[in-house]
Amino acid sequence: QVQLVESGGGLVQTGGSLRLSCAASGRTLRSLTMAWFRQAPGKDREFVSAISRLGITTRYTDSVKGRFTISRDNAKSTVDLQMNSLKPEDTAVYYCAADRSSTSPPTSRRDDYDYWGQGTQVTVSS
Repeated sequence: QVQLVESGGGLVQTGGSLRLSCAASGRTLRSLTMAWFRQAPGKDREFVSAISRLGITTRYTDSVKGRFTISRDNAKSTVDLQMNSLKPEDTAVYYCAADRSSTSPPTSRRDDYDYWGQGTQVTVSS
């Protein structure tokens, strides 16, 4: 079993930055493909970014390309999401997710992810 705990959410103004972090336990992080999803009120949970097991390959949804950066530290069992130039439409609960399988590029399909964190709220004010 894998436990994922997100942190770093909060309230920020348009154009600001936040850094989300996901701490993993229960399984060696390098055995997991990791991703971030988000869910805005009244909307489905959507893919944001993913990173391969060794951090070699990353993937982003189009709306965050050039603004968000995913990274991982397997030694510390953490996965981060640096979010810059935030917009009101980025407001959502952000979830960390882990996939036991390995695909290249890492999968963006929600159903492929086996473990989920509880989420952290990100609110961007206009």
